[in-house]
Amino acid sequence: MAGSADFDLYRPSEEHDMLRDAVRSLVEAKIAPYAAAVDEEARFPQEALDALVANDMHAVHVPEEYGGAGADALATVIVIEEVARACVSSSLIPAVNKLGSLPVILSGSEELKKKYLGPLAKGDAMFSYCLSEPDAGSDAAGMKTKAVRDGDHWILNGVKRWITNAGVSEYYTVMAVTDPAKRSKGISAFVVEKSDEGVSFGAPEKKLGIKGSPTREVYFDNVRIPADRMIGEEGTGFMTAMKTLDHTRITIAAQALGVAQGALDYAKGYVQERKQFGKAIADFQGIQFMLADMSMKISAARALTYQAAAASERGDADLTYLGAAAKCFASDVAMEVTTDAVQLLGGYGYTRDYPVERMMRDAKITQIYEGTNQVQRIVMARNLP
Repeated sequence: MAGSADFDLYRPSEEHDMLRDAVRSLVEAKIAPYAAAVDEEARFPQEALDALVANDMHAVHVPEEYGGAGADALATVIVIEEVARACVSSSLIPAVNKLGSLPVILSGSEELKKKYLGPLAKGDAMFSYCLSEPDAGSDAAGMKTKAVRDGDHWILNGVKRWITNAGVSEYYTVMAVTDPAKRSKGISAFVVEKSDEGVSFGAPEKKLGIKGSPTREVYFDNVRIPADRMIGEEGTGFMTAMKTLDHTRITIAAQALGVAQGALDYAKGYVQERKQFGKAIADFQGIQFMLADMSMKISAARALTYQAAAASERGDADLTYLGAAAKCFASDVAMEVTTDAVQLLGGYGYTRDYPVERMMRDAKITQIYEGTNQVQRIVMARNLP
C-alpha cells in the first residue's frame, strides 16, 4: 500500500518544525558562543537572556491575554530542548520561568495573573519556584517555612534551598505552612517579590554543572505581603505545587533531550574527523554501535517527552504518570549519552577544551531536580496507566 505523506499523527506540526529552526539559528548565533565561558566563569548567561527576550522565547508559555506568546506545551519543550543542546544553564531561563509562574497560571486570581504574567511576558522580570528546604527535599510536605495571618497581610518566615535563578528573578512562588496541624493540606502558595523587605539570598552554591544558573538559598525574615498575593485558596498550595510539577517535569525531560542531542551531534562529527589505524574511527563497528545506541535512546526519549507534552496541553488523566516517565527516562538517557560522548572523544573528551565534559556534568542534574528519578519511579508506580 502506498504511504500517505499527510498522516501527521506522530510528528510535530509544520509550525513546531519552523519554531525549532528559528530557535536553533538563534542559539547557534547568540547562545552557543558563550556556553563554555558561562560554565568556566560560573556566571549568569546574560547574553542568552538578552537574546531570548529580544526574540520572545524567554517565557513562551505565558497566555496571549497576558501579553505572552501563548505557546503550547510542545512548543515550550522545543524551545528548551534547542537551548539545552548548546547550553543547559541558559535553558533554565525558559524552563524556570514556566516553573515559577505556572502556579499563578493554574490557581492564581485574575488580578495576580495580570500583575505578574505581564512583566514576565515582556521580559522585565523572571520567576523562580520556592518549594525545597534544607530539611524538606523529596519530602516537600515536611517544610517549615511559615506564613502567619496579620489582618490583610501574611508574614513569612523561613528558608528555601536549591532555588534556581535566585537573586536574578524578581518574583518567587513560595510554598509556606499556614496550618501546621494539616501537613500537606495546611500549605499555601504566595507570590513574593525580590524587593519585599526581609527577603535575602545566600551565597551561590558551588555545583558540578549548570554553573551559569545561580542556585541559592532564599531567606524570609518577617516578610510582610498583602493577603491578595496568596495563590488560590488557603491550604491549596501543596496541591498546586504538585500539579505544577506534573507539567514542568516535561521541561526537565526537554533539557535532558537537548543536552543528549548536543553531545551526540558533537561526538558524531568528531569520530568522522578523528583518524586512528589509518582510517576514521567512525568506520569501526564498535564506534558505530555506540552511536546507534545513543541515537536510539534519544529517539525513544523524544517520543515519550513529546507524548507527555501533548498530554500536558490536553490535561490528560495520565499526565502525572507521563510527566514522571518522560523526566526519568530522558534524564537517564542524557547521562548515558553524554558519558558515551566523553568516551568517544577519548582523552580529549575529558578536557575542558571540548564541550562534552560540560554536557556530561550538566546532564547529571536532570536526574535529580524537580524530583529525583527514584521519586519519579514512586510517582509512576502510584499512577500506573
